[in-house]
Amino acid sequence: MNSISVIKANGDKVNFDRTKLMFSLLKSGAPTTEVEKITTKIEASLYDGMTTKEIYKKAFALLKKHSRPSASRYKLKKGILELGPTGYPFEKFIGELLKRQGYRVKVGVIVQGHCVQHEVDVVAQKDNKHFMVECKFHSTFTTKCNVKVPLYIQSRFIDIQKKWAKQEGHQHKFHQGWVVNNTRFSEDAIQFGRCAGLYLLSWDYPKNKSLKEQISNLGLYPITCLNTLKKSEKQQLLNRDFVLCMHLCENPKILNELRITSKRQQKILEDAHNLCKIQKI
Repeated sequence: MNSISVIKANGDKVNFDRTKLMFSLLKSGAPTTEVEKITTKIEASLYDGMTTKEIYKKAFALLKKHSRPSASRYKLKKGILELGPTGYPFEKFIGELLKRQGYRVKVGVIVQGHCVQHEVDVVAQKDNKHFMVECKFHSTFTTKCNVKVPLYIQSRFIDIQKKWAKQEGHQHKFHQGWVVNNTRFSEDAIQFGRCAGLYLLSWDYPKNKSLKEQISNLGLYPITCLNTLKKSEKQQLLNRDFVLCMHLCENPKILNELRITSKRQQKILEDAHNLCKIQKI
């Protein structure tokens, strides 16, 4: 199978990697036996020049037949992209991700800097740490966050930090600017972030603590991953600041307000509870 070339979303040609496909399926929580079956079926349908998007669609369809929750986990990348188009739901999602890790969080706040006021996506505090978090949302996964973004965010953070440092009780606090991106950073963006002391978080960065790994490890999946919800229902929930599957688990009565039948509610909540479980492979 290594002789078969597949085309990635960015147009690059690479050899089909069976191990990579299997690992992504295993991360969904599907059992090894089912992953083997799905991988074998996909291998049988491969052809030179097939796109990774086509492979994903086939894998998703096969996984959905076996297990809705597993298919929902496998849909994580697309689910994150559906937290748009404005990007505000993504800011709320990042705020919730931090809140569930013990941070005190404010989303969409005006912060006075040393020179001017700034609208900050998320302000997060924990112990003696104080963070200014800027969220950059892209509607397509092929779009990378280039170096201009962290350069701009760093200048804003420096202005805010000067003001924070003068406030009572902040003298000994650790202040840091963050850039959170739902896709990927360019190499020079990562290089600048490291050099400037900015914390960068994206779909696959940093290694072992990336956005996809944090979501999976903490069981904090966005509601957009749920295959049992219609697109219009997802939007209604996002409009009410319900961004996590965990929110549905904690407030199931919200589904009554969306006039969803009892039978469908049962399926939705079953899938939501399954997604909230931490998966270990």
